[in-house]
Amino acid sequence: MIRTLSRLLAPLMLLSAGAAFAATYARVLPERSAVEFVSKQMGVEVGGSFERFDARLEFDPTKPEQGSARLEIDLASIDAGSADANEEVVGKAWFNVKEHPRATFVSESVKALGGGRYEVSGQLTIKGRTRPATAPFTFRQDGEAGVFEGQFTINRLDFAIGEGMWSDVGVVADEVQVRFRVMAAAGR
Repeated sequence: MIRTLSRLLAPLMLLSAGAAFAATYARVLPERSAVEFVSKQMGVEVGGSFERFDARLEFDPTKPEQGSARLEIDLASIDAGSADANEEVVGKAWFNVKEHPRATFVSESVKALGGGRYEVSGQLTIKGRTRPATAPFTFRQDGEAGVFEGQFTINRLDFAIGEGMWSDVGVVADEVQVRFRVMAAAGR
């Protein structure tokens, strides 16, 4: 009788154990997250980061297609490597933060690629211009947190970043690689 009961309950126990491990990651941990970029100036890689951003997400690795993400970057929080560079890139020719203080990405879809790899697609708005963007990323658990890491490339001139004399791609390359690492805890 006990064996029969055990055989009947075993599948239910496995299902409930699987459900206990499924989690929706939604509480972003900004102190453990980063948004960085790499561009080329006269052929030399130049990196930087943004110190302030707000990320909101909903992601359950068992149902990635139901996921969503929204990222807002405070463009004035840029660290482009020096005080002079920081002052230059917030100006009108570059980010024009007086008129466009934030860059925003809003997801439209998330899909699984297999092996802990995913892809999020949506709309990226910088300097008042909106373009479609797709970012491949990986997801893994780190203790009780989820780690989302990825990178994608934008063409800065699509967003009017670096106008006037700075639009010469021989001086500053058009392609800019954006890298992100977002850590989030399960729950809301």
